[in-house]
Amino acid sequence: MSDKPQEKTSFAADCYGFLKTFTALLLVVVILFPFCQVITVDGTSMVPTLADHDQLLLQKAGYEPEQGDIVVLRKDFAHVVGPVVKRVVATEGQTVEIDYRTSTLYVDGQPVEEPYLGEAMVHPIDPALQQTCWTIPQGEVFVLGDNRNNSYDSRHVELGPVDQDLIIGKARFVFFPFSHAASIG
Repeated sequence: MSDKPQEKTSFAADCYGFLKTFTALLLVVVILFPFCQVITVDGTSMVPTLADHDQLLLQKAGYEPEQGDIVVLRKDFAHVVGPVVKRVVATEGQTVEIDYRTSTLYVDGQPVEEPYLGEAMVHPIDPALQQTCWTIPQGEVFVLGDNRNNSYDSRHVELGPVDQDLIIGKARFVFFPFSHAASIG
C-alpha cells in the first residue's frame, strides 16, 4: 500500500482550508473597512497617552467628534505629513484660551482638567505657536497633543481649528505593541 493518495488528499484539504480562511478574512476586511481602520502613531506628540509606533484601531463610520476624544485627521501642515493623532479639546462655537503662566487650558472660560498631560505647558518659542485664544468656527474642532511641549497642533497658524471633514476617525483601541494594548474610549 502506498501513502501517496493520502498525502495528496491531505495537501488538497490543507489548500482548501487555507482558501476558506483567507476568503473569510478578506470578507471581514472588506465589510469592516468602511467602519474601521488601523493607523500607526508617528511621533511623540501624544505621550504619555500614546507612544510612537503604537497601532490604533479607528472608528470611522457614525462618528461625531466630542471634547476629549482622540482623533486621527489628515491635513499636511508645517513639516507634518500624513495622519495626525490629537485630542479634541473644543468643538464648534466654543472658545479656547491657553494660559502658559499657569499651564491651564480654558474652554468657554472654564479650566479643563487634563490628567493625561505628562508635564506643565511652557510657552512655545516658535512664532507659529504664539496665539493663545481662539473661537472655533461652525463644523470645526480644536485639537491638541497630550505632549503639549512637543506637539504641532491647532495652536499652529498653519493648522488652527480643523474642519471635521478632515477627521478620519476616533481612536478606540491600541492593539500593538501588546504591552500598550488598551481601550481608548
